[in-house]
Amino acid sequence: MSTTQTAPADATAASATAETDAACCTIVADGAITAPDAERLARVFKALSDPTRVRLVSIIAASEGGEACICDLTEPVGLSQPTVSHHMKLLTEAGLIEREQRGKWAYFRVVGSALDAAAQSLVAR
Repeated sequence: MSTTQTAPADATAASATAETDAACCTIVADGAITAPDAERLARVFKALSDPTRVRLVSIIAASEGGEACICDLTEPVGLSQPTVSHHMKLLTEAGLIEREQRGKWAYFRVVGSALDAAAQSLVAR
């Protein structure tokens, strides 16, 4: 009677799998952002996930003096003042825009460092 030996082939396959698992299971957290930073950045990116809000940031950044009155933001985006105010509130809460009240009008300015920080957060450290 002849018996087939398969143990060496199985051992070789098991060894190769172990080596692959060891290479696959290395820790990749080095240089990754912390959980609190990820939550903060998620708010920033969520605020920028709406095309109207991206346009508002762009309009403000391109405005003379780098600031714009809420009254000047409604027409370019074709929305009512309350809707634009809601968008601006979300951008302000995310730290992307600064708001300054002047009489009855609110003026907004882009926080450039916040945009830079959001972009840099995605670059390998």
